[in-house]
Amino acid sequence: QVQLVESGGGLVQPGGPLRLSCAASGSNFGIRTMGWYRQAPGKQRDIVASITSGGSKNYADSVKGRFTISRDNAKNTVYLQMNSLKPEDTAVYYCTAQIFRTDRLELRTYWGQGTQVTVSS
Repeated sequence: QVQLVESGGGLVQPGGPLRLSCAASGSNFGIRTMGWYRQAPGKQRDIVASITSGGSKNYADSVKGRFTISRDNAKNTVYLQMNSLKPEDTAVYYCTAQIFRTDRLELRTYWGQGTQVTVSS
């Protein structure tokens, strides 16, 4: 069984930094694109950033220049460094990964459980 486990959410003041981590655990799998989504109360879940296995990155316009996505392939982990946080960044952040199961010959998207990020003074 493959799982994504997130950590690093919490309460931060406007202008402050926060770093999220997401690690994939299990066996018999390989990871392709990893990414982060977020969902604010009453709103749809939107993409924040993504990174391919080769390191190509994409960002939502609202976070460009403030957020940085990275990954450690040896640790099956993706990170989201968030700087200059704004109240409008408040949301539940979800990690996602396209994972190929070598035991099932199956490619599908996995999701983490979500971690709350609150930006408030």
